[in-house]
Amino acid sequence: MKKIKDIDSAVLSSVRKGTVIPAQPLALDKNRKFVPRYQRALCRYYIDSGAGGIAVGVHSTQFEIRDPKIALFEPVLSQTSKFIDEWCAIKKKKILKVAGVCGKTKQALYEANFAKDNGYDACLLSLAALKESNVPEMLTHCKKVAGVMPIIGFYLQTSVGGRVLSYDFWRGFMDIENVLAVKMAPFNRYQTFDVIRALAESGREKEITLYTGNDDNIVNDLISEYKIRACGKLKRIRIKGGLLGHWCVWTKKAVELLNEIHALLDSGKDIPHELLSRNIEVTDCNAALFDTANGFAGCIPGIHEVLRRQGLLPGIWCLNPKEVLSPGQSREIDRIYKSYPHLNDDAFVKKNLKIWLAE
Repeated sequence: MKKIKDIDSAVLSSVRKGTVIPAQPLALDKNRKFVPRYQRALCRYYIDSGAGGIAVGVHSTQFEIRDPKIALFEPVLSQTSKFIDEWCAIKKKKILKVAGVCGKTKQALYEANFAKDNGYDACLLSLAALKESNVPEMLTHCKKVAGVMPIIGFYLQTSVGGRVLSYDFWRGFMDIENVLAVKMAPFNRYQTFDVIRALAESGREKEITLYTGNDDNIVNDLISEYKIRACGKLKRIRIKGGLLGHWCVWTKKAVELLNEIHALLDSGKDIPHELLSRNIEVTDCNAALFDTANGFAGCIPGIHEVLRRQGLLPGIWCLNPKEVLSPGQSREIDRIYKSYPHLNDDAFVKKNLKIWLAE
């Protein structure tokens, strides 16, 4: 069993302070075959951008990697882990390595053990496969996976395969040993608050760190302080960082944004109106990237398109041939580039791309 205390102390400190953790896409060629060179380049990009972690085998990496006919889960996770370690060694730093873990208990335990054996620090635990399970059954499932390695809870929005998770579930989840963090991505204010209240009432707010996955409300999540009366006192809780598909593009700017927010909060100064406006700008960008106009149908190709334009991916191909940009989505990406040039990191990528793609 790998425990939270086994994570490098500097990495754990970074996670608890709050950091940028991109949800890494999958690099494919025109034949939809895995391209390790570009997967490695993405790892280098994220590390050099200042990300404090990388999540692999999650929604952005495409759940189809688990299809036995495709059989990419093991090679993608094992090779990406090595790519991260190699570049971190060169850069003399360490980051959190997160593996996506899915499926019912047997599959989830296999994936968690594989991740642990391949050097991952924690797993992002999806409960999408347990749609018919009740709260006790889900908590038993989570405890079993936590018995393998540290877990990060995951509230995934229903529109891309998640399920509604009640306050009772989250209150029980917060009592599980070996919980490192929770990624909240229900894209719903009420459901996000359920998680935060459950943490406050568990008394473990110093042990379990909250991360936003609400790509529609990133900046507001990070600047908001929740005041909740629990355990006989008023508690102040914040969402410290982000584990986001949105942050797998323009990652350098995401790191700068989070650093700016942390510095502002540490200063005790009032939140400037400009930062509230920037929340709207980031959300507008997310609408184009994630294809909200078409029910998120083009969310992964949208991410790919930005990385393709920058040269970090050879194309926008997905494992599912039907997963493509929606009509008009490319024009929407053009629009956000023109509207918010301060949010992209194209110059940073251009300066370093040859290094990241080098053998």
